[in-house]
Amino acid sequence: MKPFLITFNLLSGLLLSRFTISKFAAWPESVAGFVDMAKPIGIDPTFFRITTGFIIGYAMIAMITNGLLLFLKQRSTKLELLFSFNGLYVAGAMVGALVSEFGLRSTAKWPLVYIAIGILVVAAVNLLSGYGRFPWIQQDPSKTSAVAGAE
Repeated sequence: MKPFLITFNLLSGLLLSRFTISKFAAWPESVAGFVDMAKPIGIDPTFFRITTGFIIGYAMIAMITNGLLLFLKQRSTKLELLFSFNGLYVAGAMVGALVSEFGLRSTAKWPLVYIAIGILVVAAVNLLSGYGRFPWIQQDPSKTSAVAGAE
């Protein structure tokens, strides 16, 4: 299970890099989408697009970081906190993307909805895994903490 989770985190990060680049490079389809979504809330579409680029850009970094953290053999409380924070951040960003897609866009783009749901599922599995505290994800059973044993 762990190799799959590492792979899905890294693939999610790479997929999010495409969306980050499209926002910062002002690809025509991205610009048009943000013009459409900015109308209902009355903000500048360029500001909305660039801000979203930063949000998705950090989500990209978070997913790649989580993939690398799962790959590392090193464990610490700080790394567990970073892993959990990244999972929560990505989940929040994808929920925000879904809210924007259904609440702000005149017609939802279903491929974007499916991608957001897929990345949200990976983030949820990250959070539910407890940074490898479940036996099927855990790298070394001898490193199980007392908290994991009590669950």
